[in-house]
Amino acid sequence: MRHLMSPLDFSVEELDKLFDLAEDIEASPEKYAHACDGKVLATCFYEPSTRTRLSFESAMIHLGGKVLGFSDAANSSASKGESVSDTIRVISCFADICAMRHPKEGAPMVAAEKSGIPVINAGDQHPPQTLTDLLTIRSLKHRLDNMTIGLCGDLKFGRTVHSLIRALVRYENVRFIFISPEELRVPDYITDMLKEKNIPYEEVIRLENVMPSLDILYMTRVQKERFFNEEDYVRLKDFYILDKAKMEYARPDMLILHPLPRVNEISVEIDDDPRAAYFKQVQYGVYVRMALILTLLGKGEV
Repeated sequence: MRHLMSPLDFSVEELDKLFDLAEDIEASPEKYAHACDGKVLATCFYEPSTRTRLSFESAMIHLGGKVLGFSDAANSSASKGESVSDTIRVISCFADICAMRHPKEGAPMVAAEKSGIPVINAGDQHPPQTLTDLLTIRSLKHRLDNMTIGLCGDLKFGRTVHSLIRALVRYENVRFIFISPEELRVPDYITDMLKEKNIPYEEVIRLENVMPSLDILYMTRVQKERFFNEEDYVRLKDFYILDKAKMEYARPDMLILHPLPRVNEISVEIDDDPRAAYFKQVQYGVYVRMALILTLLGKGEV
């Protein structure tokens, strides 16, 4: 039995097979419409989520399976003091696979150790989002190597950013440009890793200065829930706003990605730009989750 705790749990070769499966699902969804008949996915979400929870539910339903679960810790036995270990043992009696998001880092790993079913970590390192990002890039750029990717916004607290960087360093000739205010710079452990692997990166403040060199621009929101100080959040939340004026600096084939939800860091006037791929990214998230569910249930080839 296999779990998914980290974006690095699958090798590059295994990811290629997973993405091939996801792309086949996109091309021929009818082939997979009953692949999970009789199977049940449990979504155990101890903190709020819209896209992540619903995308897992959508994925399982499109595979012919069923879904049960909870969307808030207050609606589970956790409110009565039940441990994650006990919860997953109970859930293992009801479902065939579980997607879990928990505010406490490492909780899905604890669950996986006690679980009788595959567990997918849908929080902290957020591997499903990283797989979504990689599939989106591969499908639209037809490669995951030989590119310059700019990551913009909250690079200090953004777990999707950290996971994507760690996943992309396994591919050849990937260069990173980190665009953030001083207060939200990427953590030292990330830059130390890049130095150790001799992977080129630079840190800048002005987005306009680097737009012409980017193949991918990965925008992030400043996350209010990660700030202890309301004043700091208000000061930094509008630091970057991608609008039509800034897009004048971008290449014709540059892609804009965003893990969503956005607040105002991407102007709605960009939504119709053919380079805006963040809603396509959501759709690719369903395909990759379908492929992931199939794989962990032993119905894929990874």
